Amino acid sequence: MKLGVFTVLFSQKPLEEALDYIASKGLEAVEIGTGAYPGNAHCNPDELLSDESKLKAFKQAVESRGLIISALSCHGNPLHPQKPIAKDFHDTFLKTVELAQKLEVPVVNTFSGCPGDSDDAKYPNWPVAPWPNDYQELLKWQWEQKVIPYWKEAGAFAQERGVKIGLELHGGFSVHTPATLLRLREAVGDVIGANLDPSHMWWQGIDPVQAIHILGRAGAIHHFHAKDTSIDPINVNKHGVTDMQSYAQMLDRAWQFRSVGFGHDLKTWADILSALRLVGYDYVVSIEHEDGLMSIDEGFTKAVNNLHQVLIKEPLGEMWWV
Repeated sequence: MKLGVFTVLFSQKPLEEALDYIASKGLEAVEIGTGAYPGNAHCNPDELLSDESKLKAFKQAVESRGLIISALSCHGNPLHPQKPIAKDFHDTFLKTVELAQKLEVPVVNTFSGCPGDSDDAKYPNWPVAPWPNDYQELLKWQWEQKVIPYWKEAGAFAQERGVKIGLELHGGFSVHTPATLLRLREAVGDVIGANLDPSHMWWQGIDPVQAIHILGRAGAIHHFHAKDTSIDPINVNKHGVTDMQSYAQMLDRAWQFRSVGFGHDLKTWADILSALRLVGYDYVVSIEHEDGLMSIDEGFTKAVNNLHQVLIKEPLGEMWWV
């Protein structure tokens, strides 16, 4: 198992400077954004797909520092009811898959997307309650007419190119729990898997260890994020876990994202990493930083140090648990 980082947090640095810094921390992998919500500061698919020399230089910049690219990430909403918005996300996804094939990167990470409530809708509509019955009817329509048809086509496109799709289980999107991921995987095939982020499990009330067992036993974990969540019990009782306040309202929110070890202790993280190993996941643990209480360098460094306390690098190159 390798420790890596989602390089979006270093978007302000040039690619080679960011890679030098990452390598200096002893990491072995990078997850790189190619557009949509993560942006493409370090990796522009249009440029790399149209210029073989730039593609070669990009690959060499990573490999020369002893790093691998664990995934290319283009998180967006290709099911957005406004067609121009959906098309932009869709086109970025297709280009990212093509680039992943050329770079021999096995996974493209994104969101499942979320449709509206009709073909004429303006905004996505995320049903979260079974009653009134309108919500059940809406959910059925979304999955049967939008979610499954789109991902059948997109999944076939990726599978033909030898690329797996890692869907991040994230609130606000159709695939947001282990059950919804497995539902889509059953309809589309094993090209679909999770980019599993425990931080999104915690705020939904899902135990990440159990999520790992549920998905891992099905072989449905394609990539893994390392990010924490702290829960404020008083604010949860006031706002509930679907707290709609801005992430900037940190003092009043029911929950907030934290660096690894600052929402849950390292024993919990050891349990998470042990569960990954138990279900046969032996790929990359990619640090994602969205901690509003820490600077980028502080949050990243503390996440690296905490994960290194849980993992031991043995001479043969394998990770064993403390």
